[in-house]
Amino acid sequence: MDFLLNNWMLILVALLSGGMLIWQAKNGGGAQAGLTVADAVQKMNREKAVMVDVRDAAEYAAERIAQSKHVPLAELADKLPQVVKNKKTPVLFICSTGMRSGRAAAVARKMGYEECHNVAGGMRSWKAANMPLQTAKA
Repeated sequence: MDFLLNNWMLILVALLSGGMLIWQAKNGGGAQAGLTVADAVQKMNREKAVMVDVRDAAEYAAERIAQSKHVPLAELADKLPQVVKNKKTPVLFICSTGMRSGRAAAVARKMGYEECHNVAGGMRSWKAANMPLQTAKA
């Protein structure tokens, strides 16, 4: 009993961190949750998934995935139905790190899109996997 009284702060921190881990797991696993780059490429090739880049215009202009469609996160609700008309089509979202694309996938799910995925790690992971990019001409 003395242990519990003397270490109540440590016990509280352990319980809170455990609770946060459980909450994060139930709510999609955080920003890095999503498809690997290899899985995303496979979906694009086999299932004709559409890659939607949700970065801002300057980021997209500097470098992009050749097959990607550009729909900034702020305009997603208005423009996604024009870019991906069939809500059964798999949609892959990508940004710089996976944060914005995770939010984009959640927005698309609320809009009724059946298969929405975040590319984990975003463009950073895409480049790390040595996947092709189109870059702006200098």
